[in-house]
Amino acid sequence: MVEKKRSQWDLNRFWQTVTYFEAIPIVTCLQKLLAGKQNKPDSTKTQFNPMGKILVAGATGGVGKRVVKLLQQQNYAVRALVRNARKAREILGEGVELFEGDLTIPETLTTKLMQGVTAVICCTGARVQPVEGDTPSREKYYQGIKFYLPEVVDSPEMVDYQGVKNLVDLAKRNLNSGDRLLFDFTDPTADMQTGIKNIWGAVDDVVMGGVSESKLQLRDNRAVFAGVVSTDNNGGFASVRTRNFEPPLDLSEYEGIKIRLQGDGKRYKLIARCEGKWDGVGYCYSFDTIYNYPQTISIPFRDLIPVFRAKTVPSQGYFDSSKVYSMQLMLSKFEYDGALNPKFEAGFFGLEIESIAAYGGNAKPQFIMVSSAGVTRPGRPNLILEEEPPAVRMNEQLGGILTWKLRGEDAVRESGLKYAIVRPCALTEKTGDKLVEFEQGDNIRGQVSRETIAELCVKALSLPEATDRTFEVKEGETVGKNDWQGLFASLQ
Repeated sequence: MVEKKRSQWDLNRFWQTVTYFEAIPIVTCLQKLLAGKQNKPDSTKTQFNPMGKILVAGATGGVGKRVVKLLQQQNYAVRALVRNARKAREILGEGVELFEGDLTIPETLTTKLMQGVTAVICCTGARVQPVEGDTPSREKYYQGIKFYLPEVVDSPEMVDYQGVKNLVDLAKRNLNSGDRLLFDFTDPTADMQTGIKNIWGAVDDVVMGGVSESKLQLRDNRAVFAGVVSTDNNGGFASVRTRNFEPPLDLSEYEGIKIRLQGDGKRYKLIARCEGKWDGVGYCYSFDTIYNYPQTISIPFRDLIPVFRAKTVPSQGYFDSSKVYSMQLMLSKFEYDGALNPKFEAGFFGLEIESIAAYGGNAKPQFIMVSSAGVTRPGRPNLILEEEPPAVRMNEQLGGILTWKLRGEDAVRESGLKYAIVRPCALTEKTGDKLVEFEQGDNIRGQVSRETIAELCVKALSLPEATDRTFEVKEGETVGKNDWQGLFASLQ
């Protein structure tokens, strides 16, 4: 009997794999010590965005710039819609993707504006300022300390109604309800290129002596998992896997994972892990692809099979979606417990992926609009104008600013999008450290910090209780930390 000749094993690739994924803890510690990183944050950890990209309109305004800052601090990816990119960069700094356009000019709002976006925070509004010569300090008026004769700079009809409607129309054509976008490969920015390099790495059968080789790279608005799979040296699998997420993803309110892809007719596996071990139990799901045909593969968490080294381990129970540590895509010769993959062929392969999302979750606001208290009061019977704030008293002189804001609200409510409409009382530059009050019916008066409204908007992104709510907000006298979930839950 002639012994089959073994192929050359690539020790260098094996070493690159185990060090990239920190599979050998003592080696990782030694590398950090030698690099002088023992007292520094670990830059290799996968800091994961809470959700996809957030579009902020009115990003350079008083509330908008605070929203952008908070989103960045909480590790969201941010795209800002601005009229002048150069001036916006001076205000917002680096790390924010800028899109130059004008809400009042629909031709500038292309579908590219919404690419990769999962929610919109709209902080736009017609600019109001003191009449020239009325006061040397405009800030006093803006902070609500003293009222000076105001004038509008923009057209309220165009900005507060038509501009909002233009953005809403674009959003409702591009936003999907109930999904949490985890990876969007249709927006091949420099950040995504870096993210691929820092998050996804190859785990091929080289870790067991094989010679298969694969990688994940961006190409034509998709991530392509491709390479060559070989059965030499008793191998037969190729895969790409994420580093462990820090912290692990909590997908407990969702039903499963949805992958938009185009395949090559082969059968692949998705593997998810609810523990941080390198060689621990993985929860698997096999799916077939159709050659050169776009598909959406929906994978319920309840259908994931617990597997350890290709052998099922039913005693592990169901997948714990509250702590997702990593994800992996694999092409393997084997199914489970010794069964073979019926569509496996050695050689070249390619799987094109557009996006990976969690689906079936409780709906959260997709469009958050910052409006104004008082929008329903102009023309209201028995209204005592002397007791109303200046915007209500001077609505007509200000171009019907509140009337048009209400029309803008109506466009949001009628859109079919999941929304939250925030009606702040007089905005101030004060520190946002006060407890706030929510009301409905548009009757309250008072003040509220821009910082507080920005925090409210960012919190609303992740709270189902905020969905489809219109409400007024003012701050009280008590310093404290707001229970946002409880406040939203109190609303009708």
